[in-house]
Amino acid sequence: MNTKTELEPRIEISPLTEWGLNLNYPLIIAGPCSAESEEQVLTAAHALARNGNVRVFRAGIWKPRTRPGGFEGAGEKGLQWLKRVKDETGLAVATEVAMPQHLELALKYGIDMVWVGARTTTNPFLVEQLASVLAGTSIPVLVKNPITPDLELWIGTLERLWRSGITRLAAIHRGFHPYERSRLRNIPKWELAIDLKSRIPSLPIICDPSHIAGAANLVPEIAQHALDLSMDGLMVEVHPNPAIALSDARQQLTPDAFTNMLSELTFHQNTSVNNEFANFLEQVRNKIDSIDQQIIELLANRMRLVEQIGEYKRTNNVTIFQLRRWEKILESRIECGKRLGLDEEYIKSLLQLVHKESIKKQAEILRGNRLTNGE
Repeated sequence: MNTKTELEPRIEISPLTEWGLNLNYPLIIAGPCSAESEEQVLTAAHALARNGNVRVFRAGIWKPRTRPGGFEGAGEKGLQWLKRVKDETGLAVATEVAMPQHLELALKYGIDMVWVGARTTTNPFLVEQLASVLAGTSIPVLVKNPITPDLELWIGTLERLWRSGITRLAAIHRGFHPYERSRLRNIPKWELAIDLKSRIPSLPIICDPSHIAGAANLVPEIAQHALDLSMDGLMVEVHPNPAIALSDARQQLTPDAFTNMLSELTFHQNTSVNNEFANFLEQVRNKIDSIDQQIIELLANRMRLVEQIGEYKRTNNVTIFQLRRWEKILESRIECGKRLGLDEEYIKSLLQLVHKESIKKQAEILRGNRLTNGE
């Protein structure tokens, strides 16, 4: 089933280089999680300006906290600090907006770029209100993924903003809330970002490794993986003294640590003009295409055998799901995969998908028999 809306193919996003902010690829955005004081903001901004790779300085002015009682941002006075950053360093400045009045103030103070946070993305009513304020403006807007892995909700937010006339749009991949213990603060689910790019090819996607990692020592690893996947830039939280930060202290880098990280990251090209590389890639991809074709044919053959089993179970009044058989399949196939150097979770996920379709097919056969008998 095609889940694309009819509108999506017509969505055209302006490239970063045409946003009027002297941006380039990859786009590096950095700054503290929160604007806490004028001194803190200016110290961080000047350090990042000296870095030479940062094009946009970020700082949260309003902080939507999970529970009340924490630091909720400096408010309007923080926008004055960002204006000083812009005047003194030449960096573009960006902040999060969660309500129409936030956006109106950001526009009033000449903020260059805004982003819609993960919590706001989950609320279409708020997004519509922001879109109404944005109508007639040309300010770039970045959209973080919703807290839950809902691609349609993410696309819906982008679409609402695009309908208001905003073509300077980008997505921010900040990971998704984990429902089980994880070494990361948020689960990346990289495949959703890839699906988003497939749905809207012209859309730049920026990775927020700080929120995915949740710990400063893991940020470089996540940042490199994002670049390996051809993401269009990074948004990294950087604080002059993370130990005393009023929000998200654990995941913020010092300016020196940030500079070191950038120097050690590998920035890839999307393609190569090397003919030898192109020829090699084509040969290997042709082999992969052939193997994929064989896999699909084998899956079709397997499904025909499943249909035979389903008919036999129907005739003999046997239940569809057989626990011992399923446990045996899992154990033997995972062991086989390990011997061939394949990851256990990869094999398990693949088997679960195949088994789900097998159950579905046998259930259809059983239902078909009931309909034939007039039940």
